[in-house]
Formats: sequence, structure tokens, C-alpha cells
Amino acid sequence: MPVHVLNEAERCLGCKKPLCRLKGCPIATNIPEVISLFKQHRMMDAAEMLFENNPLSMICSLVCNHEEQCEGHCIRGKKGEPVHFSSIENYISDSCFERIDLSCAPPNGMKVGVIGAGPAGITIAIILARRGYKVTVFEGREKIGGILRYGIPEFRLPKSILDRYYRRMRDMGILFRPNFALGGSTSIQDLLDDGYKSVFVGTGAWKPRKLGVPGETFGHVFYAINYLNNPDVYELGDKVAIIGAGNAAMDVARTAIRHGSRDVTIYVRGDTVAASNHEFNYAKLDGVNFEYRKSIVRIVDEGAVFCDLVEDPETGKLVEDHSTDALVEADSVMISISQVPRSQLVNRDHDLHLNERGTLQTDGHGETTMEGVFASGDVVTGAKTVVAAVAVSKQIADNMDQYMQEKFGSKAEEDEE
Repeated sequence: MPVHVLNEAERCLGCKKPLCRLKGCPIATNIPEVISLFKQHRMMDAAEMLFENNPLSMICSLVCNHEEQCEGHCIRGKKGEPVHFSSIENYISDSCFERIDLSCAPPNGMKVGVIGAGPAGITIAIILARRGYKVTVFEGREKIGGILRYGIPEFRLPKSILDRYYRRMRDMGILFRPNFALGGSTSIQDLLDDGYKSVFVGTGAWKPRKLGVPGETFGHVFYAINYLNNPDVYELGDKVAIIGAGNAAMDVARTAIRHGSRDVTIYVRGDTVAASNHEFNYAKLDGVNFEYRKSIVRIVDEGAVFCDLVEDPETGKLVEDHSTDALVEADSVMISISQVPRSQLVNRDHDLHLNERGTLQTDGHGETTMEGVFASGDVVTGAKTVVAAVAVSKQIADNMDQYMQEKFGSKAEEDEE
């Protein structure tokens, strides 16, 4: 066992009012209790507790914004280094994953369809399968993971972890339909007609937002979400200009450097980046450059034209100063300003409605405007964090369970008999 993990566990104060859990963790992981079990050499009990609370605990231990969540609220961090729970959580989850008890309740005779095998879909599938539902996951790509596999670089999240999840889910009896995108020849209504008692939509947000500037269709312009899907098929050249300053932009920049680009610059509209300090610092460490108060004006064959953003003396807001327009030469221009859901499901199933943000409309229980069809994750909220998708999806799983039990429970039991 790595000494530093033991040392980190010993540093935990076991606070009676653990802010790491109460204020820091979006999914309310019982951090002090997990660490206590770990220190008592009851690692399997700690792993079971982690997984029961968060089926994606091993993944979240690697990709969560810990510095603003659990570790950012650690009392030790006020005068020094916080307890790095992410390291402890990862060690426990990684070491015990194949041994965690994932036994399922007896079959209840009800089928559930899960559309999309991203963070939300994986969470829903695991929870409902353990409650006795027959779950089939429909995934548009060849492997599970969604944004975890096709939007987060290998150096941040090894894809082998997702393969381990796939094997364990198959062992639980979960069925998979890979390379099967609903919204084309098959609709959600087709699933309901075939006897699925409820359907969950977790198709994520894969449609990149456009900048809306001239030249966005040029051949040297790319979108971050597409690039991260498979960086090996892109030839970005030596000099790359990246528009956007979130975590995805940091991933793109660091990936481009690892693929041979020598001069990678992120252009930031304000004075600070939107990415976490952790990802920002690693980007700087890898050699990414940053230019602040810059706004893109148009894209040209030689690169892109930027202008400075200056403070309006009357409002104090940043406004474009076009007297500063200047060409920045670049072999590639990368756009990384978030994503929204695609619309093929809505186009096929007209009972599904979008809200004013362009995401699926749901009520307070996660049910869409189509009866029996629920949704959560990025397809509802737009691009958010993995742990946020898990936290909401846990509640949606409860709501789906309640819906099916109330509407079909007794009949399903009779059919099963």
C-alpha cells in the first residue's frame, strides 16, 4: 500500500461536522467514515460504502474538481495542505472494484431501456439492475463511457477503467446494444411498444456550440469535443490557437502538446480561466500559453484575428476594442466553448420537448414530457461535471423505480409468475 495514502488517512481529523461531506461533496460521500474504515484495515467495507453512495467512485476520484469540493472544504486546508481524499478514494475503489458485491434483487419482470452509456446512463443502469429490473443499454458508439471515454484524455482517465465497468455490468445481467443510436430507424416509442416499462435518456451533450464568427467553416478549424473524441486523426500543426478556457480547453491543449504541437495558446475573454486551478496549473506545467482579455473577431486562412477587451469606463464591463485588431498566425484554430444536446430524439419522438436552453424538458422528478421517459445528465443540464450527473441520476433512479412499481408493480409480478 502506498505510504502517502496511509499518511493522508492518518491526517484526517474525523471532524464531527465534516465540511468535506456537508458542503464540499455534491454526492455527500461519507468521507470521515470511509477513512475511518480504511484506517481500521476494513478496506472492503470502505469500498462498499463508496460504491453504494457513488457507483462511479473510482472515476470521480480521478476527474472530480477536488480542490473546490471535498478537499477545498477540508479544515486542514485552512492553514496548510488539505487531506487528499481523492488519493484515498482512488486507492480503495481501484483495489476493490472487482471484489465489490454487486448482487441483484430477484427479477421483477420489468424491462428498462437506458439510452446512452455515459456517466448518467451507467449510474441508472447499475442502480436499477441491482433492484431487479432487466436493463438494456443502447449506446450510439462501440464502447461505453460517453464523455468519459470520448471526451476525457487517457492521461486523466485511463480507458481500461471503463472496460472494467463494462465487464462488471455484464456480470450483473445488463445487456448492451452498441453502435445503436435511437432517433433514427428506432424511436423511444418503439421501446415502450416492445414492453419497456420506463426509458432513461442520458445521451449527453455532443453538439458543439458555434462561435458565430466568419471563417468558422474553414478547414483548419476544429471543435474541442470532436477533437477529444479521437485526437489521432487530426493534424493540428505546430501552432494551435484555442478559444475557450474551461477544463475541456485544458484537455485539448495538453493533448495537442502530447501529439506534437509546439506552440499552443489559450485565448481567454476575461482575467481568469473557467477551468479548475488543478487543470490550469497542469496545463501551464505542460507548456500551454495563455493570453487574457482577448476576443476572436474572425478566422482567416493564416489563423485568426483577435482584438483586446478593455473596461468600459461607465459600466466597468469588458468591451471589444477593434482598434487593436491583429492577426494571430496559427496552423489550427480550436473552438472549446461548451456543447449542447443533439436533437435527433426530439425530431423522432415528438412528445419530447426541449426547453429554452435547448436541453430536454423535465419536471421535478426527472420525467420528460413523454410519460415514462426520464432524463438527467448533460442532455438536461448541458455540459456539467461527472459527479453532478451521478448525484442527479441517483434520485432519478429512485423516481423511475417508484413510477414503475406504482404503475406496473403488481401486474409485472403476476406476469413473472
